[in-house]
This record gives sequence, structure tokens and C-alpha cells, in this order.
Amino acid sequence: MDFATLLGPIVALCAIAVALLLDQSNPFALLNGPSLILVLGGTLGATMMAYPLKSFLLLPRFVWQCFKFELPDPRDHIDFFVKLANITRRGGLLALENDVSAVEDVFLRNALTLVVDGVNPEQVLRVMEIDNEMTTQRHYLGISMLSTMAGVAPPMGLIGTVVGLIDAMGNLSDPAGLGPSIALAFLTTLYGTLLSNLIFSPMANKLKQKNKEEMFLRELCMEGVLAVQECENPRIVRQKLESFLRPKSRGMMFDADLS
Repeated sequence: MDFATLLGPIVALCAIAVALLLDQSNPFALLNGPSLILVLGGTLGATMMAYPLKSFLLLPRFVWQCFKFELPDPRDHIDFFVKLANITRRGGLLALENDVSAVEDVFLRNALTLVVDGVNPEQVLRVMEIDNEMTTQRHYLGISMLSTMAGVAPPMGLIGTVVGLIDAMGNLSDPAGLGPSIALAFLTTLYGTLLSNLIFSPMANKLKQKNKEEMFLRELCMEGVLAVQECENPRIVRQKLESFLRPKSRGMMFDADLS
């Protein structure tokens, strides 16, 4: 699990609570269920209107993506392709069949299956590119939806504040209760701002970053698949794929690559 997605809002909320305590204020005074329901419900309703229902129902899946494990280490993929290059060097592409069937990554397994089946490199590359394009489109649906929610939440908070102020102004006959009523009205603005800046906008950015990381790993895999298909020297395969990494992350080429 990517704990940063969970710890980030907790750290921010704790900072707010500590600041209020140091100011001798009561942080629990900021808790109000109806205000939160108004902002969250209004935000979800507006987002539902902005997208087809079929797309909106995918929202929980997009949120879960923010909490999923980070992608595997690219160096593990490089070692894997060097291993495949060694196998093809000895037994040809058909010798990869057993190793390909054990690959868990569907994108990589499908590409390598095409290689074993003898599909020409241009077609293999095109299939991988189409898969990448469609995956990016699916990712950006979630990014767009969470960005919409980040934009809608603050105005929903303002709407709640206006509703609260209207109610407070309608009870001017009770001056003692005017202050608490106005303070309660402004809670919806606070909730809208917090949800936007602590939840929805960071989640959208997290999905953007995860998409970049996945596309980076897929680009590396594409180069690896094509290098294996061309039966390139394992050392060349390692050197080519390590060019994707930062210099300090690159390993040494050992004679074991050719063993």
C-alpha cells in the first residue's frame, strides 16, 4: 500500500489541530456532520452530472489506485530482459515460452507472447503502443474526475456558507445565537477548501504521477521486448535499458550477463 496517500492528509489535519490547541482553541469545534454532508454530497452530485454514470461509478476504483502499491523497480525488469536475451542467445525465441507464461504483468506477457509466436517487430510495437494509449486514456478519466471534484468542492462550501448566513440573518431576534450560527456557516467553506486541497487535488496529482511512472516502465519494457526479439547481445540489452535510469541507479555490466 502507498501509505503516503493516507499519511499526507493525516499530517495536515494534525498540523491544523495542533495550531488550534496552541492558540487555545478547541479543534473539535470544527467538526460538523451536516456541513460535511452538504459539501461532499454536493461535490459528488455535480461530478456525477459532469460524467456519464458508467464513468462516475468507476470513481471508487480510481481512488483505490491512489493507495495501491508502487510500481516494481525498473532494475528488476532490466535483469529480466537480460535473462531473456541469454535464453534467446542459446535456444532462440521459442525457448522463451515457459518464461513468458510465468510473467504476471499482462502488458509484458502479451507482448512477449507475440514475439514467441513470430509476429514481426513492427506489429508487436504497434500493439504495445495502442495498449499504452488506451491505458493512458483510462488513467486520465480518473485524473479528470478528481480534478473536477477539486474544483467543485470550494464553491459547494461557499454555497453552504451562504445558506447558513441566510438562516442566521433570519434569526436576528436572537443576538446571542448570531455568532455561533455565523461560525457554523463558515465551516462549509472550510470543508470545501480542505477537501479540495487535502484530498481531491492531491489524489489527482498522485494519479498523474503514477501514470507517468507506469508509462516510463512500459517504455522500458517496449525497448526490452524489441531487443529480445532482435536477439541482441545481453550486454547491449543491459546497457540500452539502463540508459532509462539515472546514472547513479545504473549497475555494472558483469560477465554473468553472458553466462
